Amino acid sequence: MTVHQSRMPVSGSERAPLHGAKAVGPVPRDERFEVTVRVRRKAPLDATAGATHADQLPSKRRYMTREEYATKNGSDPADLAKIEAFARAHGLVVVESSPARRSVFLSGTAAQFEAAFGTAIQQYEHDGGTYRGRTGALMMPTDMADLVEGVFGIDDRPAATPHFQRTRPAAGAQPRAAGATFTPPELAKLYNFPTGLDGSGQCIAIIELGGGFRAADITAYFHKLGLPVPNVKAVRVDGARNLPSNANSDDGEVMLDIEVAAAVAPKARIAVYFAPNTTKGFLDAITAAIHDTVNKPSVISISWGNPEKNWTRQATRSFDQAFQTAAALGVTVCCAAGDAGSGDENPDQLAANHLPPPDGLAHADFPGSSPFALCCGGTKLTAAGGAIASETVWNADPTRSATGGGVSAVFPVPAYQAGASVPVSVNPGGRAGRGVPDVAGDADPATGYEVRVDGQEFTIGGTSAVAPLWAGLIALVNQRLGHPVGFLNPMLYGSLVGSGAFRDVTSGNNGAYTARAGWDACTGWGTPNGTALLQKLMG
Repeated sequence: MTVHQSRMPVSGSERAPLHGAKAVGPVPRDERFEVTVRVRRKAPLDATAGATHADQLPSKRRYMTREEYATKNGSDPADLAKIEAFARAHGLVVVESSPARRSVFLSGTAAQFEAAFGTAIQQYEHDGGTYRGRTGALMMPTDMADLVEGVFGIDDRPAATPHFQRTRPAAGAQPRAAGATFTPPELAKLYNFPTGLDGSGQCIAIIELGGGFRAADITAYFHKLGLPVPNVKAVRVDGARNLPSNANSDDGEVMLDIEVAAAVAPKARIAVYFAPNTTKGFLDAITAAIHDTVNKPSVISISWGNPEKNWTRQATRSFDQAFQTAAALGVTVCCAAGDAGSGDENPDQLAANHLPPPDGLAHADFPGSSPFALCCGGTKLTAAGGAIASETVWNADPTRSATGGGVSAVFPVPAYQAGASVPVSVNPGGRAGRGVPDVAGDADPATGYEVRVDGQEFTIGGTSAVAPLWAGLIALVNQRLGHPVGFLNPMLYGSLVGSGAFRDVTSGNNGAYTARAGWDACTGWGTPNGTALLQKLMG
């Protein structure tokens, strides 16, 4: 069959090999895998959803329903049909086509995808392992190029790392030192989370790219806390599933996220979206959660990320647009800021994965750097007498154990940050960009969270803990308001400034950036005064 001849690159799809990786030959021609083609919106979202991005009380906002979005701003069925016809012309199978997720999911062989997208698919080897990959840009027929915003899944290298740090098994029978480490309810009390609320009627989505949970651990943990056992549901994305293994695996991330969010909002439903750790898997999990008409999450917690430099432009664009859609639907997206200081590159992790050493530059962590994410940084907190005694920027080691934060090299300064005095990047050229984080919470493993993982008790820290802590708080606020908070950032930088809704953290640094009064690139506006935040959002 004759197919389109004239082609042009898919914008932002360029790929380079991982450091030290060498192509050792083509993947088998008959190797089958799946690819997601991201398709343009039918109509610009801002034209119908601008009010959800304004500095106004949640009760004044009108969010779109998932069904309204699919009809008005999802992909045009005619565009999807063109992609489907193109795929079938190359022998590819259309697994699913979703106007709401703006995605066509395709299955085929390596040979078919090579022909369809004008690329060579190679097997790459490096000291840390192997992956299926490509170099250069993907190609699409010229008459279809403006329909396609991204093509994901041909390259299956790992996309992100979890932002948690485990310090030690908990003391067991030995008593904990008062005010040294905390259960999530103890932190909720220190941060003055509103009482009399339990998250009823809310669903918290958690994105996971590995690991799993055991129901017995969840039951034991919540019985020990004297809280009801939460309703936790695993949602499979792209064939991934709840797969717990051992305490030295990504199970630590999964259990931390579930136990923190559910301990704060124990009656909220917890939907855990398990996906492969690839760009396709990560994106598909996010769009699955945002457009889930069964679980209908009102807040999403994401504790995985990587420096912006490690992402393709098509990926940062597609994730950011997905978060913009979440804002239009009234869904808050909480993302961890990273755990390796302003450089966002832990030399030990890089060495363990046979990657090049840190480049010495500052990097913002993505997806937290998306202007539509609520980026969550970290502090070191000590308590005495049931109150916060001190709170500083978390920085135990500026390259290995410190909060992320800084200035985006991808996204410009958003309108809501225009008055926040975001500094220019410390990198050569002094670029102006989106400043992160927006908010913070306790993250230092030395003052971390008591959790249970694979039958053992640990103290775990990292900004991975802060994202579900904030997600739990948002669920409580949503319950009380009876209306989703949604995209909080315009209010954070607007009417909430000086309102008493935050505890300003003014001491410490994360390497290149230093805390100060007001917003800073270490802890954002600071840590929550939950009850005051709720009162301000009630108006």
